[in-house]
Amino acid sequence: MNHYDRFAELAKRLDSLKDVPHGTLPSRHQIRHFAHSTLALRFPQYRDRESVAASSLPLGLADLEIQLAEIFTALAPQLPRPFPAIMDEFMDTLPEIFSRMLKDAEAIYAGDPAAKSLEEVIVAYPGFYGIAIYRLAHKFYHLSVPVFPRLLTELAHQLTGIDIHPGAQIGDSFCIDHGTGVVVGETTVIGNQVKLYQGVTLGALSVDKNLASRKRHPTIEDRVVVYAHATILGGDTVIGHDSIVGGNVWLTTSVPPDSTVYHKSEIRMRSVHESDDHS
Repeated sequence: MNHYDRFAELAKRLDSLKDVPHGTLPSRHQIRHFAHSTLALRFPQYRDRESVAASSLPLGLADLEIQLAEIFTALAPQLPRPFPAIMDEFMDTLPEIFSRMLKDAEAIYAGDPAAKSLEEVIVAYPGFYGIAIYRLAHKFYHLSVPVFPRLLTELAHQLTGIDIHPGAQIGDSFCIDHGTGVVVGETTVIGNQVKLYQGVTLGALSVDKNLASRKRHPTIEDRVVVYAHATILGGDTVIGHDSIVGGNVWLTTSVPPDSTVYHKSEIRMRSVHESDDHS
């Protein structure tokens, strides 16, 4: 069998896989281009080469609407109402979304002695990027747009290691430091001025599909700090305001306000002069 016949046969076999959906979702390139074009309206550092010049805000907004129209055309059969109405509501709330992103950037800058400027936080910090993309995705989630919000947050997940479900409810001045391995589940509720370090999981106690409509993830109240690799699970678990959760803590019960929760580890140092034989 020559190369042409082999590829023709392979193409025929691949085409027979009718159970695999084709062309029903936006491409990864469309998702990334939309996300960065949106951020570039307020933060020019995110402008792609193909984006409209940041100095032309009306053209940038028009370009964003064109991109949304293309994305929503693919999703049209699944949308809850005609996409022009959804687009209008999203565009109208952009100033508020950007205002919240800026508060997040300021919180990250204020909380990290290594940050030299607000611009550095915006352009270089994975925590800011993960939160900013979440802010966009959450609005589309609130507008009942299917799949698209998750594609946005998965973009941030791939680039930063930060996995925030678009359904999570997160207050103002949210800070993620370092960020790699952070997981925030769908029904998580986070208050204002909360800070998470790398490896934190805000998850569910069970992955039972029958619990999909219930609150499965914890509530983190205002001004809570959760240190690296802490795991907080359960929809009834509430971490009271102004509490500190230490590194490597495992929590499945609520904590009252102003608490300090820590994992006690025991380290034993052995001297080089200490004998291996204790008999």
